[in-house]
Amino acid sequence: MAYSDLFSADTGSFFRSPVRDIFKKVDLNSIYSFAGGYPSAETFPLDTFKRIMSDVTDRYGGQAFQYGATQGVTELRMALSARYGVPMERIQITSSSQQGIDVCTRIMVDPGDVILTSNPSYLGALQSFSSYRADIRGIAHDPDPEKFRAAYTEAIGAALSEGKKIKFLYMIPDFQNPSGETLSLEERRILVELARRYGFVIVEDSPYRELRYEGDQVPTMYSIDPDVVLHLGSFSKIMAPGFRLGWIFGNPELLDRIYVCKQSLDLCPPVFDQYVAAEFLSSGLLDRNLEKSIALYRDKRDLMLSMLSEHMPSQVTWTHPEGGLFLFLTLPETFDSVAFYDTALRNGVAYVAGAFFNTQWISGHRSPGHDGLNTMRMNFSFMSREKIRDGVVLLSGLLKDNL
Repeated sequence: MAYSDLFSADTGSFFRSPVRDIFKKVDLNSIYSFAGGYPSAETFPLDTFKRIMSDVTDRYGGQAFQYGATQGVTELRMALSARYGVPMERIQITSSSQQGIDVCTRIMVDPGDVILTSNPSYLGALQSFSSYRADIRGIAHDPDPEKFRAAYTEAIGAALSEGKKIKFLYMIPDFQNPSGETLSLEERRILVELARRYGFVIVEDSPYRELRYEGDQVPTMYSIDPDVVLHLGSFSKIMAPGFRLGWIFGNPELLDRIYVCKQSLDLCPPVFDQYVAAEFLSSGLLDRNLEKSIALYRDKRDLMLSMLSEHMPSQVTWTHPEGGLFLFLTLPETFDSVAFYDTALRNGVAYVAGAFFNTQWISGHRSPGHDGLNTMRMNFSFMSREKIRDGVVLLSGLLKDNL
C-alpha cells in the first residue's frame, strides 16, 4: 500500500528531533551525555511519592482513577492559585508544558501566520510551530536595550509589510533553552509594550523559572500584563517529568478556546497525577524538595563551569546561566558541530548541536555564520559529578584535536 498517499499535508512540515534520535541510538547511562534536558533522578523524592500516592488513593478512591474536568481538578488549580496569586478562572492544567505550547499554536496559527521567537529557541517549540506550517522568524538576542527593541521592531515591521499576521511571540525568559540566558526586566517590558502596540500575544514558557542558583528573580511578563501573556509552567523540572503535567495562566477568553481544543486532544489531564501534584504542592513538600534540587544543580553547574575553564581550548566560550539546566558553547566560526557529532559519539560523549535550535536551520534559509553550526548545548543536570568531570575532559580533548 502507498501509505504516503494517505498522509495529510501537515505531515510534510513535521521534523524529527535530533535529541530524541540520540536517545534511540544509545543508552544514555553508557556514555557521557550532555545531550538531553533530563532532570537528575536524585531530585525525585520516591518515598514521598509513594506516601502521597497511597494517601490520594485512600482519600479519593475511584475518583482518582476516573475521567476529570478538562480544565483540571479543582484541588490542583487551587494550589497553583494560592502559590502564584492567579485567580482560578485564569488557570488551565495541561498534559505537560509541551502540550501547552502546541495547544496555544493550534488555537491561534493558520498556515503562513508569523510566530516571532528568539534565535536560537527551544527545539520542541519549533517542531510544534513547523507542524502547523507557521512562518517562524527568529531574532538574535542583543543585551543592549535599544538594539533589543530595534531588532524586534524591525522583525515586526518586516512581517507586517509583507501582509503577514503576527499571532504570537514565543519566549523562554528565564534561563533560556538552549542559551541559558535570562531577559532583564526592561527587555520584558519592551516585549509586552510591542505586543500591546501591534496586537499579538506573548507565549511565555517558564519551565525552569524556579531553578535559580544566583541573582534576583525577575518579574514574569505575565505579571506585567496578564491579558497580553499566556504563561506556561511545568512540573517536569521541579517535581518529575513522568507525571506529564503543566499549566497555563491567561485571559479567560483565550483559555476558553484552549479548553474546547483540549476536549478533542485528551479530554482531560491525568487525574491521579493531578491529585498527587496538588498534595505535593499544597503541603510544602515541593518547596522543601526544590531547596535540595537547587543545591544539587548549583553544584553541578559550578563544576561544569570550572571544568570548562580548566580544559576547553582557548577559542571556545560559553554562557554563565543564573539557573536552569544548560550552558551554551560557542566555537570558532569555521567549526561544524553537526559534522563533529559522530566523532564525539564514537568516543563516548554526546551534546546537542546548536544549529538544531536555530530558526534558520528549521526554515532551511541558512546563511554562513548565522546558522548556529559553531555552537552546542550542554546539559549539567542529568549526569553525576564524576561523569560531568570526565565528560568535559573527554570532549575538550576531542575539540583540541579538531580545532
